[in-house]
Amino acid sequence: MNRPRVVLAMSGGVDSSVAAGLLKNQGYDVVGLFMRTGVHFDDPTRRAKTCCSQFDALDAQAVADRLDIPFHALDFEADFGRIMEDFTEEYLRGRTPNPCVMCNIWLKFGKLWAYGKKVGADFVATGHYARVVQDESGRPRIARGVDRAKDQSYVLSGVRREILQRMLLPVGGFTKEEIRAKARDWNLPVHSKADSQEICFIPDHDYVKFIRERRPNLETAGEVVDESGRVVGTHDGYEGFTVGQRKGLKIAFGEPRYVIQIDPRRRQVVVGDRTALVKPGLIADRFNWHLDPPEPGQVWEVVAQIRSQHAGVPALLERLEPSARSEGGERVVVRFAEPQSAITPGQVVTLYDCYERVVGGGWIERPLEADESTAPVKVISTTLQDALDAEQTVASVRNGR
Repeated sequence: MNRPRVVLAMSGGVDSSVAAGLLKNQGYDVVGLFMRTGVHFDDPTRRAKTCCSQFDALDAQAVADRLDIPFHALDFEADFGRIMEDFTEEYLRGRTPNPCVMCNIWLKFGKLWAYGKKVGADFVATGHYARVVQDESGRPRIARGVDRAKDQSYVLSGVRREILQRMLLPVGGFTKEEIRAKARDWNLPVHSKADSQEICFIPDHDYVKFIRERRPNLETAGEVVDESGRVVGTHDGYEGFTVGQRKGLKIAFGEPRYVIQIDPRRRQVVVGDRTALVKPGLIADRFNWHLDPPEPGQVWEVVAQIRSQHAGVPALLERLEPSARSEGGERVVVRFAEPQSAITPGQVVTLYDCYERVVGGGWIERPLEADESTAPVKVISTTLQDALDAEQTVASVRNGR
């Protein structure tokens, strides 16, 4: 009897390594794949902080040898160049990109899965801390991982809906401690390897230098202005700023000031006090649905997560009518139960039903202003309130309170 074949993205880290062992133990024919991105650096001290270096490739190969599974390194340099180009262009549009989300969409569940189908794979898998579950209608859905502190469902909302039925996320049902314990029990060589902490193509954290090296002739210096348009200083490049930023303004205000907007056309960075960051909602474009979307004008109750470390808040979701001016595909408006701070264009908003299952996700186009929020969430349903209470309980236990 032929075993179902799964191609697994192996990064050389402990999570994808244990994922390989779990899948093999579950009876799958596992093929490990490493993505060669063309990103090179020679500092071995950084090997514990990255996910696609030459050192990581060696670690992934060693794990595959230990588990006795086939392993291939694929040349994704040209495709990865698209990730780096998108990263650069987004900053130059005054936005703050999330390259890991794009990598999941374009590469891990795009090019990698395309390769998998060529070699007869039935499934594609990664080491993300998330789960694939079935909802009440029997549809596959991405759900939060058991380990809420490590949950990565937020970065998977852009995965195409048709791939969900072919998607395996074997570590999502375990805590990080349990995964490391399995790595030790199986004597995997990466059992104590630290988690990756950096954008893999910017190992020195200096993303401004990265952008300027790719666009050496651009003029991005300009003025720092307050909300009234009054010039309060200058900057040497708006690509060095992001909404919500406080440090690095290099201007003495006498009281805290934050970046509240970036205007690339005028090359201006707009600053204000903390209250100016707080907004009642947002508009997102390029929205990707994991279930049948609502009709335009229909309102859904959801939980909205606006960045990777955001806890998520109750909100109302409305799908917008297609517009001749819209070039970003599907657009939605999200109105929060309570206003949220630092809604950052270019970041992802992932929406959930009752905190658990992903409804879909899109790219934040802009925050809503107070006069645009005509239907704030004033009443939270019993079901959503129960989920909110349960999530707060989980957080309290996790934090030792």
